[in-house]
Amino acid sequence: MNKRLYSLGALLIVYFFWGGTYLGIRFAIQTIPPFLMAGTRFLVAGLAVYLYSRLTGAARPRKEHWLDAGIVGALLLLGGNGLVSWAEQLVPSGIAALLIATVPLWMILLGLPGRDGRRPGAIVIAAVALGFAGIAILAMPSSGQGRISPGGVGALLAAALFWALGSLVSRRARLPAAPLLAVGMQMLVGGALLVLASGLVGEWSRFEPARVSAKSLFGMGYLVLFGSIIAYNAYIWLLKNADPTWVSTYAFVNPVVAVFLGWLLGGEQLTLRSVLATAIIVLSVVIITAVKNLETSAPRRA
Repeated sequence: MNKRLYSLGALLIVYFFWGGTYLGIRFAIQTIPPFLMAGTRFLVAGLAVYLYSRLTGAARPRKEHWLDAGIVGALLLLGGNGLVSWAEQLVPSGIAALLIATVPLWMILLGLPGRDGRRPGAIVIAAVALGFAGIAILAMPSSGQGRISPGGVGALLAAALFWALGSLVSRRARLPAAPLLAVGMQMLVGGALLVLASGLVGEWSRFEPARVSAKSLFGMGYLVLFGSIIAYNAYIWLLKNADPTWVSTYAFVNPVVAVFLGWLLGGEQLTLRSVLATAIIVLSVVIITAVKNLETSAPRRA
């Protein structure tokens, strides 16, 4: 009974805290340049996670571990999270979360829906088409307050593609056996690359520490503590102790939480078009996740 309660609590943490990271990013980048903010976030969180893992008995990583962790970190954090942080200058946080929820769609299109390499069935293909129909509704040209930046949409779709590619690469990467140690390494390398990218695009010269607002500091603190440390630890615990079908529901709950928080706390408007697109994209992710979970659980039942 206690384990079920712990699982429920951990899942609610992942639902809410990861769903809130998109609004946290929006607050943080108001006075901190996006790549610099993301790089600092992951360097601080990565150092904390890495030291915790080593102090609790994780073996010292080898050179090949650092190399592969760096590749995965570059794809997930530099290409994925870095572009999300940049795009939220142009796109509401709820819309950002919604477009990042298309990661399962990109994984299907990359041709690697699962470890067994089987081709997706008709239901999955239809769900992918449904998801991209939702994206088309969201991104179609319009004027007035409901207009969404095409550049921001493009950056977020690229971020989702990088995240999907990084997730697939991580399956074959040579990483330490301790999951938290591997995550800490990815954060450290990805964070360093983000800070370097920040310098290359000229953010260092534009950054004025004296002008950083309390809201941005709150957003940064939230991302480091609740997004990167607490929620990720809860997610790792769930992967080891809970039903994977149950855990996977975060993929379509997070964007709904993000849209709601953006409206409630961020003053973001909910237009009919964004609500319709949200329903369509979330439905497509639900279908893909359900089919993949059925395919995974069938051999276990047999």
